[in-house]
Amino acid sequence: MGVYDAPQWLLSAFVRSVVGAGATAPEDEIRRVGTDLVDRWTGTGRTYHNLRHLTDVLARVDELAEETHEPHLVRLAAWYHGAIFDADKVAAYANRGGEDEVASAALAREQLTALGLPRAAVERVHEMVIVLVRHLADPTDFDCAVLCDADLAMLAAEPQRYKAYLHDVREEYAGVPMADYLRARLRIVRKLLARPSLFVSPLGAAWEEPARQNLGAELHKLEKVLAEIEARETGDGSGEPLTRIHPAADASA
Repeated sequence: MGVYDAPQWLLSAFVRSVVGAGATAPEDEIRRVGTDLVDRWTGTGRTYHNLRHLTDVLARVDELAEETHEPHLVRLAAWYHGAIFDADKVAAYANRGGEDEVASAALAREQLTALGLPRAAVERVHEMVIVLVRHLADPTDFDCAVLCDADLAMLAAEPQRYKAYLHDVREEYAGVPMADYLRARLRIVRKLLARPSLFVSPLGAAWEEPARQNLGAELHKLEKVLAEIEARETGDGSGEPLTRIHPAADASA
């Protein structure tokens, strides 16, 4: 996969955002950077945090754009928020979902500076990407709020698509033992449900109820499946531990 698999509008949209943010580089150089980003988003092992996720986030930003002050910068932050990705360890998933926002923000600073964006614009994109480390935007910072809401919007998807999302995320961490993965996912879901609100922007608030319904159903399933796995790991009554995990023991099942 790569730039040839991307929607035809995608690179043009990147160019518009970069130019709109004040870049001085020629268009062919901007397209070269956009192509590099598309290649990053289509890298090996990305079954959820891939080009479709990027285009979904960009679409959600467009839905909420009327609430932003600098929409071009919000879109650029969306482009960079998961540009660098690593799903090798369960700790990566539990702590940051595989997306390395700190490294991605540094990449944004490097590439956007090279494209001639004003320093203030570059630092603003860097700041917004960093906020996604914890997804806790200041409600008075409308641009960050929109970016965070757009990135979490999948939580409010209709149930079948939410199920597909869970399956794709699990596939990214196929090398992580099922029980470890489920425990990490449980921590994430519980933290999300404990928040007073999942979405910060006024328009994003419409996603709150469906997102909580999806998360609540997932929590129930996670607890049930993990309990079954832990019972098998403890033993089958013979005193011998069971090491095989049944294929059906999946949070996305």
